[in-house]
Amino acid sequence: MTQRVLTTRPDLPGGGLDRLAARSDLVRWDGQGKPEPAELHALAAGASGILCLGNDRVDAALLDAAGPSLKVVGLASMGFDGVDREAAAERGVVVTHTPGVLAETTADLTFSLILMARRRLGAARDSLAAGQWGLFRMDDYLGLDIHGATLGLVGFGQIGRAVARRAQGFGMRVLHHDPFAPDDTQDPPSKAVDLPTLLAEADVVSLHVPLTPQTRHLIGADELAAMKSTATLVSTSRGGVIDEGALLHAVRKGIIHSAGLDVYEREPMGAELSPLAAEPNVVTLPHIGSATEATRAAMVDLAIDNILEVLADRPATTPLPGSAALPGAPARS
Repeated sequence: MTQRVLTTRPDLPGGGLDRLAARSDLVRWDGQGKPEPAELHALAAGASGILCLGNDRVDAALLDAAGPSLKVVGLASMGFDGVDREAAAERGVVVTHTPGVLAETTADLTFSLILMARRRLGAARDSLAAGQWGLFRMDDYLGLDIHGATLGLVGFGQIGRAVARRAQGFGMRVLHHDPFAPDDTQDPPSKAVDLPTLLAEADVVSLHVPLTPQTRHLIGADELAAMKSTATLVSTSRGGVIDEGALLHAVRKGIIHSAGLDVYEREPMGAELSPLAAEPNVVTLPHIGSATEATRAAMVDLAIDNILEVLADRPATTPLPGSAALPGAPARS
């Protein structure tokens, strides 16, 4: 019997959905945005697999709505803060994500934010677009140098290491803090330090950690106060890692120089923008770290590969940390 798979978005790039439709009974959510929980639960009933995004809530209610037929939830994202991993493990449901395929693309965007924030490129462009560029002045649009600066990476996984490789081209000294990563490394060159040392010494602090109870508001008022007044904070991880109220205060009061953000505590913002979006020394982008045609298509393809493997009773290629690789198997510690 053909197994039923639900996808929670109609606009996934690449041709992967056609491949999934050829090998399953594919049910597509065709509304705008993402379905409300009641709609999602109704669509999930009897599904063997669910293809969704990292901001979909995969909780006990959804898993129970799908019922005992559910074998796998494939996230077309690297982040997984919307997943109740304990509930999935209790029901023997494999949950997968897409590490690796988006690391280089997200590192590109991270470095774009570093350049934009340090050199005040967003404010300069806005000034030009508003017709405010008059006589040449030596003190207009002054930013801070990136070359020769110290880069501090909080999290030294695939994306953090990719950012460190890019920093070599700018002659940057690189520090990293990650309890799960090796100590000092040569490829790329980076020195392991504790978080207080990193915050005190870095000219640029870039965040590359998942959102967990341990990392929520990892950067708050105390951490911002420990940074240089000339420092820049950049995040392409998850919005909840930063206390946004504390960051807004720090930028307005000159506690730090600038920030570059691609992620926020509330996404999407819609008409009610975060106050950070209006700050001239804060560069804000709408969560586009992985947004290239090739990378987004690769994410969907990997998510589909994972679903098809599990539906064929084979191990998932990239299960979540702590998730079972096969349906019904105990979760890995």
